[in-house]
Amino acid sequence: MNDGMRTPLIRLAKRDEMNPRMVWAIRIGSILFAFLLGTIPILMAGENPFVSYGIIINGALGKPGYIRQTVKRAIPLLGCALAIAPCFKMRFWNIGAEGQITMGAILASFVAITWGKLLPSPLLLPLMAVFGIVGGAVWALVPGFFKAKYNTNETLFTLMMNYIAIGIARWLQGGPWEGRPGTQLIPMFPEAARLPSVCGVYCGWIIVLVMVVLVHIYMNYTKHGYEVAVIGDSINTARYAGMNVGWVMMRTMLFSGAISGMVGFMLVSGANGTLNSDVAGGVGFTAITVAWLGQLNSFAMIAIAAMLAIIGKGSATLQTRLSVPASVADIVSGTLLFCMLGCEFFINYKLIFRSKKEVRA
Repeated sequence: MNDGMRTPLIRLAKRDEMNPRMVWAIRIGSILFAFLLGTIPILMAGENPFVSYGIIINGALGKPGYIRQTVKRAIPLLGCALAIAPCFKMRFWNIGAEGQITMGAILASFVAITWGKLLPSPLLLPLMAVFGIVGGAVWALVPGFFKAKYNTNETLFTLMMNYIAIGIARWLQGGPWEGRPGTQLIPMFPEAARLPSVCGVYCGWIIVLVMVVLVHIYMNYTKHGYEVAVIGDSINTARYAGMNVGWVMMRTMLFSGAISGMVGFMLVSGANGTLNSDVAGGVGFTAITVAWLGQLNSFAMIAIAAMLAIIGKGSATLQTRLSVPASVADIVSGTLLFCMLGCEFFINYKLIFRSKKEVRA
């Protein structure tokens, strides 16, 4: 067999830096292609795709009340994406934001339940925030420590800790903090433990926009952010430069967990007004998509989180108005996410097909 026959039919090659216009053309094309694919399940359900997409947009942005609900969906998505971005920049695969949010929510709820009727709001809310931040940070530090000390698999470690945190919340919900026996529900927090509203939405949207600026500064203009970037490029280079890689890992996980814990506090104090075992609601996993699609850029994540919130709120409206199965709305949303993630592959890599000359060689 000659050399040409041993050449694969299709090969992958890393692209050189692509023209920004071409990058955005690929991304926009992937979104259009996703909407085209999304018409298939809608047609199979017997509905008009154009009407359905109109309902999705209208259901997310058509009325001030819809917009407020969409913003409420976007707040934890953006906050959680900001939390995991430094870890991903460092190539530390923190899949445990779900659990870190839950632990932050648990400790914030402890403050609300214990002192909610004793402390005024100006004292109670900051205390809840501090406890939430500590809860998320400590929960994230555990896998960070074991990774730094024993080189454990952080993906599995952080993933398993999600279920422990959710289990603790479920136990509290049906045990020590249960309201009326048998309800499996924690009573609503007193008014002093509730975040105030600004423009019809709890003020978490202001907090998360402030965090966007802070994370951007941390990642791009501080020594800590520089160390995170160097470790992400090469651990050996970081060690050669004299960096304490283990400490940087733990410090970054503390920072990540602290933001996740803050998100947990905002969810129980702002969005829900109480604690339940599903307080994170899958945000920790969806935020991974937000972070990657935003290229770990804090400001780009705002647009991605907003878009996913629009799709999520609009898809729920599509299900109720047209009485289509929930699976149809999920397929449309999933197709869009799949195409958006897939386009990043073609931005970073190119397919090389075996030429006729190589076959004949």
